[in-house]
Amino acid sequence: MDYSDTVERVSQKIVSRGHTVDKSRIEQKLKQLVEEFGVPSAEAERTVTNELFREFGITTEVATGAGDQKEINQFQNGEWVTTEGKVVALSSAPSPAIAQTGIFADKSGAIRFVTWSKANAPLMEKNRCYRLESAVVDEFRGVLNLKIHSGTVIKEIESLENIQPDYTPIDDLNPGVGSVKAKVIQEWDSTHERMLQSGLLGDESGTIKFVIWRDGDVEKLTPGSVYSIYYALVDEYQGRLSLNLNTATVIPEDEDIEVTSGETSFSGAFVHMAPGSGLIKRCPVEGCNRVLSRQNYCPVHEIQPKFVYDLRIKGWLDDGRNARELLIQRENVEKLTGINLEQAQEIAENNPLGMDEVFLRMRDQVLGKYLSCRGREIEHRILVSECAFDAYDPAVLADLLNRAGGDE
Repeated sequence: MDYSDTVERVSQKIVSRGHTVDKSRIEQKLKQLVEEFGVPSAEAERTVTNELFREFGITTEVATGAGDQKEINQFQNGEWVTTEGKVVALSSAPSPAIAQTGIFADKSGAIRFVTWSKANAPLMEKNRCYRLESAVVDEFRGVLNLKIHSGTVIKEIESLENIQPDYTPIDDLNPGVGSVKAKVIQEWDSTHERMLQSGLLGDESGTIKFVIWRDGDVEKLTPGSVYSIYYALVDEYQGRLSLNLNTATVIPEDEDIEVTSGETSFSGAFVHMAPGSGLIKRCPVEGCNRVLSRQNYCPVHEIQPKFVYDLRIKGWLDDGRNARELLIQRENVEKLTGINLEQAQEIAENNPLGMDEVFLRMRDQVLGKYLSCRGREIEHRILVSECAFDAYDPAVLADLLNRAGGDE
């Protein structure tokens, strides 16, 4: 009888709790129980594991062999489980130590799985169903994952029914795996050469950032369109959630969604206009739209002599207690500064300072002025949809100065 899989499972349980054990010793105990005393193999595994738990003072759980069969929504950190489900997504392994990673789902939910290279486990195929025996549930950055190791038994099974997930309102999403029906309400400049697209999704409950990486056969979403998005990774960074759509099944829907505005208002003095404001150049390659350097260089598409001009203002608004970062696009820039795109191009082409002259003239129009702005707050920045000059109120200024003096 081959005891190698059982030995590996027992060894992993001990090693995962910070101890080491001789595998030949485990095998010897198993052989004795099964071959000399006629103990069933599953019971022998539990007996040997529990003996070692007692020996090492491990009291966190009672060993249960290959693990109780559970649905995904019943998983708990640190346990060994047997489960049945469907591989609904596969993604590129981020490290040579990982043979395969993706999303495993059943009717109760979905979880990211990882298969270690050293496990030498058979690779699973997308859209096929499997029974996983003795997989390990662990936690990474507060999110449960399913680990497949050398002791895990993988068996392909007949297709399971009722795998289709329910939609979760965006405002109710939690880190892990989620499915939403949402509308693409904004597309942003890509900030990394590996990024295919990023922007903002919205539904009736709220909005969330999304990102699609250049990885395999993936396509961009169309702004203004509605999609059913199944099995996206819900990531969390600095307390803010975002959707990674590379693992997701994305289906266009012929309908519309009334998206909650999710907007905030903020008023104050415009205290700083940041570099990258004024007249800017964008990459003309379809789907890129990145801001070019002064040498017309795009980090993805390199030198672009046939660039496209645009206007924007990046800066800070301060009400005396809080400062908020703003990003104001062309339409509102023209209203605030009185300089439209054609005029800005003419100034740049006929002035020795070039585009810097546009920056300076726009700064003179807004710096130190009181503004009232409205827009969506994304990653600590307000993406302005409306902006106008605000009336100067000496009483408000005096009140702020008095409070500031009282804090000293």
